Amino acid sequence: MDGLLNELRGAVGAEQVLAGIDLDARYLGDWMTAAPAGTPLAVVRPKTSAEVSAVMKLCHAARVPVVPQGGLTGLAGGAVPVPGCVALSLERMSQIDEIDPAAATLSAHAGTPLQTIQEAAHAAGFLFPLDLGARGSCRIGGNLSTNAGGNRVLRYGMTRDLVLGLEVVLADGTVLTHMNKMLKNNTGYDLKQLFIGSEGTLGVITRVVLRLYPQPRSTCTALCAVDDYAAVLRLLHHVKSSLGGTLSAFEMMWPDFYECAIVGLPHLGEPLARGQGGYVLIEAMGTDQTSDQARFEAVLSEAIEMGCVRDAVVAQNETDARALWKVRDASGEFHRTFWPHVGFDVSIPTGQLGDFVAACKARLTERWPEVETVFFGHVGDANVHIAVRVGRDVQPETAIEQTVYGLVGEWQGSISAEHGIGLLKRPYLRHSRQPAELALMRQIKQALDPLGILNPGKVL
Repeated sequence: MDGLLNELRGAVGAEQVLAGIDLDARYLGDWMTAAPAGTPLAVVRPKTSAEVSAVMKLCHAARVPVVPQGGLTGLAGGAVPVPGCVALSLERMSQIDEIDPAAATLSAHAGTPLQTIQEAAHAAGFLFPLDLGARGSCRIGGNLSTNAGGNRVLRYGMTRDLVLGLEVVLADGTVLTHMNKMLKNNTGYDLKQLFIGSEGTLGVITRVVLRLYPQPRSTCTALCAVDDYAAVLRLLHHVKSSLGGTLSAFEMMWPDFYECAIVGLPHLGEPLARGQGGYVLIEAMGTDQTSDQARFEAVLSEAIEMGCVRDAVVAQNETDARALWKVRDASGEFHRTFWPHVGFDVSIPTGQLGDFVAACKARLTERWPEVETVFFGHVGDANVHIAVRVGRDVQPETAIEQTVYGLVGEWQGSISAEHGIGLLKRPYLRHSRQPAELALMRQIKQALDPLGILNPGKVL
């Protein structure tokens, strides 16, 4: 291995190969997962696609595993290194190459932080709509690798819907460059979709062409109290038909989430009374604040008259809107208010979500009468997040996962809506994928990475 380390130093520079006592602990895990027993052979930090290619060629020849890393903000262990691997950090590949106003595209390197891309798009008069709580830390390559979701999927789609072209380095160092800027390009297989969402198991994304959108000139926000999930569905249908394409977010908080947020984080205040059947945060983006706000408030008034909404708070300015979003974003403070817990990110068809949540609570309570749960999510996208806590000590994690993921399988849902499979959800993939699908995935993996060196042990 000393020979490989020397070759890697020659490829990217000695100071960009961290090994032995120079290994930094921050590369050994992500937000949710520490590295398994053992440490990587080295952390290598290339600056260019050519350097990534050189690293992959060397590791392929030596049959040494490579684990790509971005901002290490993942929630499924997808970037956690395996023992003896080369951890390939793309953090130095942070650069925006071009913004093309005519094509409405932005081209960037994979290590560019999401927030940097958002700000560059904004400065050029555009919107890049992907938005996550980790925007300042996560990197666009990781967003593509996990097909990240976020708060605006309802209007703009998942990450894969925001990508026109990319460059990727294969396991043997081959560079595929297809930095396409065109929305229409039907020239055979859409190869980029193989790599988006594959979590670095099929190739290393190095550059990307992203779709940009016009900047919204108005944003209208409201928090609504509803009686039950049936009212949520009526409200969703009403705002979709009345607000049309301006509807950008429809976020639901079940009563347990709202109680946890308001009681645990008193600085949030209490915008609506506790004890309601549910709470929905609605956002619409348009072109004229005055007329859009009037229409938005009229639509909510109609919802109240229809019995869909029990009470509502409508933001009158940006400060009000941020305060309402902070209630929904209180999930980021669960390490203070609801810890320890076991978290889930699942999808169930929107019309069945209410019944699924009730069934999930009942299944968990039957097994652990003392269980505490919190439910919230992107209901307009059929996505619910779940936090489960049994007591205040070490959690029976495997038993809780088997219970929840087993139920998701029974309801024919997805065990991962937007966080990926990584290491943590791999044992449960069978609940959402048929044997024939898993077999085809393995065939694709074998074709692109016959030695199995790219992010081994993840996804499949």
